[in-house]
Formats: sequence, C-alpha cells, structure tokens
Amino acid sequence: MKNIRKLALSAVLGASALAPVAGHAQTMAPSTYVNAPLAAPVAPAQPKGHCGIFETCASTKIGLGRGDFMIRLSAVGVLPEDRDSRVWATAPALGLNNTMLAGTRVKTTNQVMPELTFEYFVTDNISLDLIATSTRHEVSAEGGALEGVSHTSKTDVGSAWVLPPTVTVAWHFRPHKRLNPYVGVGGTFMWFHNMNASGALGGAISKLNSGFTGGPSINAGVDYQLVGNWFFNFDVKQMFVRMHAWAESADESSLKVKAHDSLDPTVVSAGIAYRF
Repeated sequence: MKNIRKLALSAVLGASALAPVAGHAQTMAPSTYVNAPLAAPVAPAQPKGHCGIFETCASTKIGLGRGDFMIRLSAVGVLPEDRDSRVWATAPALGLNNTMLAGTRVKTTNQVMPELTFEYFVTDNISLDLIATSTRHEVSAEGGALEGVSHTSKTDVGSAWVLPPTVTVAWHFRPHKRLNPYVGVGGTFMWFHNMNASGALGGAISKLNSGFTGGPSINAGVDYQLVGNWFFNFDVKQMFVRMHAWAESADESSLKVKAHDSLDPTVVSAGIAYRF
C-alpha cells in the first residue's frame, strides 16, 4: 500500500513539473510565425507626372484652348495674282510723258520659302497669330505698247524681296478636340527690300524701287493634334495688296517706268507646330 501511494505522488509531481514547459512552448510558437520575413519584395514607387516629348499621356491636354501658345514652322507658297496692272512710261527721247502703256501688265513669279508663325489663344475659340517670312520674286512687264519699245513680248524688270508680316484673328470651331478647323481675318503689311534692276532696255533701267504697302487678308485652315503637344497645320490666306513700283535710268530723267499692280497673293502653307 505504501508503495502505491509513493507511485501516485511521484506521478502528480512529474506532471506538474512538465506543465510550464508545455505552456512556454505554446506561447513561443506564435511569435516565431509573426516575426518571419516577407516572401515577396515590395516594388519601388514609380515617379508621377513623367511624359516624354513625343508621347500622349494621361496628363496631355487634348486639343487647343485658352492660354495655349504655339510656334509653327511651315513651308509656304506665295502665289501673286497680279490683277489689274497699269504701266506708265516717261521717256523724253520717245515723246512719252507719264504715258499709259495700253495692254502692258506686270507679272510676279511664285515662290516657296520657310515660314515661322507665333500663335496665342486668348479664349478657347479666339487666337491671335503673326507670320514671319521673306520671299524673293522676279518682276517683269509683258505685252501691249511696251513691245513696241523693247521689241519683245516680255521685259525683265528685276527682282525684289518682300517681307509681309501678317496679323490674324482666328475663330476655332472645335476647341479641345484633336481636329480643329478655323477661319480668320487680319491685316498684311508689305515692305520690299533688296530690289535689283535687271538692266533691261539696253541697260537703260538701272534702278528699281517700291513703296511700302498693305491691305486686309482672310484665311481658313485646320490644326490636327498628332502626338503629345505636336500639331499639324494647313492654312490658306488670301491677301489684298497693291504694289506701287518704278524702274528708272541712273540719271532718273531719261527713262522712268511706273507700275501699279494688284498683287493679291494667295499664300498656302503646311507645317508642324509645338504647343507650350
């Protein structure tokens, strides 16, 4: 009987000694799981707002509108109409004293040159633009009474450069759209420079001059957004300008030919623009 009591007491004491160890094991296991390292690395944050110059991104403004400023580089063709030409001649040796040469008219050659345009949008629909270019043209007189003097159907008078700054107010029909047609009205000022006489009529004509002139203009065109802030532009302007020019001899008295000509050039351009 004593032996049975000793055995039971030993069993109770052993069980109580093992209980704290088991409890400690149970509390340690969760902390080991919580502190384990993450399996997948965290991706680094990407920079916001970056968009390449030749990209259309979520932040890219579609179309044109108030506050936009554009610079455009175009190829421009200047096509003078030469309507309603009148030519007078003064030549004492020939008995001409400011005499109109019936049937004689002035012709000016076409020209293609680069053109720079600056445009600012005052409102979503209204813009102001200024074109800057300079073109060189050959000038001749043809037909009529002049043939009896020069003995040829065409007399080369000389050449001239023209600087025609034009300011236009345009109305854009579809602001904030990729395709945006427009019409406009404006004014053109023409300054002729670097004028050279051809020495026609046996060298009698050695000087060529022209007065400063100007007139109204109308135009129509379209802008199309290609990518990002890049736009394609096509534009047609009709200018209404008269030219007053005169060619004369070195002594300014033996021969003088004066001409009034309605140049009225049609100006066609196509180019690429960038919005700032």
